Amino acid sequence: MTAVAGDLDAVGRVANRIRDNIEAVIEGKTDVVRTAITVLLAQGHLLIEDVPGVGKTMLSKALARSVDATVRRIQFTPDLLPSDVTGVSVFNQETREFEFRPGGVFANIVVGDEINRASPKTQSALLECMEEQQVTVDNTTYPLHTPFMVVATQNPIEMEGTYALPEAQRDRFMARVSMGYPVPAAEIAMLVAHAGAAPLDDLEPVTDTGEIAKLIAAVNTVHTADAVLRHAVAITTATRSTPELTLGASPRATLHLVRAAKASAALSGRGYVIPDDLTAMAGPVLAHRLMPSVEAAMTGRTVEAILAEIVAAVPVPGP
Repeated sequence: MTAVAGDLDAVGRVANRIRDNIEAVIEGKTDVVRTAITVLLAQGHLLIEDVPGVGKTMLSKALARSVDATVRRIQFTPDLLPSDVTGVSVFNQETREFEFRPGGVFANIVVGDEINRASPKTQSALLECMEEQQVTVDNTTYPLHTPFMVVATQNPIEMEGTYALPEAQRDRFMARVSMGYPVPAAEIAMLVAHAGAAPLDDLEPVTDTGEIAKLIAAVNTVHTADAVLRHAVAITTATRSTPELTLGASPRATLHLVRAAKASAALSGRGYVIPDDLTAMAGPVLAHRLMPSVEAAMTGRTVEAILAEIVAAVPVPGP
């Protein structure tokens, strides 16, 4: 079944409402906001990485507040325990039985602030949640809410008091975005709008989980031709064979790339994916999963530059 015009109109209409809502508090970051909405509609998780003070937490909270859904925030600190994230069984003296008390992941949108300040053990508590949308505690499995999205922020790992995310953890994030510093005009607008009040206080939801679920279903019906699927596989396969990378993209990365491309196509009003959708999403979806070789790192080659060359070198399928 392919996407119909009415479904695509709904995707664009609701996405525009969410975008306008977020941009009311995030100035001059249209591409970053679009990527965040794309990940939401593709049923993925988003990693926001940059230096402190550029609006990472503001973006994650604005996205969460734009949807009328259950939202939980987890402040990741060095002393945070895995049970604080997933939940814990507590013995009830009155009933003489153990009761499960849910942790911070039991919500539609989970905002994980500074995720790389927690220990690797605590970070790993999110692995099952993000991939299988469930939590297992004391041999009992508890399903998480639907839809479910983790929006995590992190500082560059070179900064003091941070732990690098394990490869398995990074691979579960569909996309990574960097906020970057705002242009002077956007920074001035931010000073005028935010200097005297908390900008998130006036932010109201513009959609709900029921509508988001319908949009996700519409995105799933976007057509992906066999040639486009082969193009996606060719891109990720090329990352595994280049000597400049010691770790290429996983099969999960290929799946995430196609899902993100379908959401991007729907946001553009198309019921089918074109190679340009894959090219546009390759950087956010693949770059954070790749590791440069020692030789590439010593010569100053960045993963983003290597990936851009790989994507450009893969032949684009014809009509």
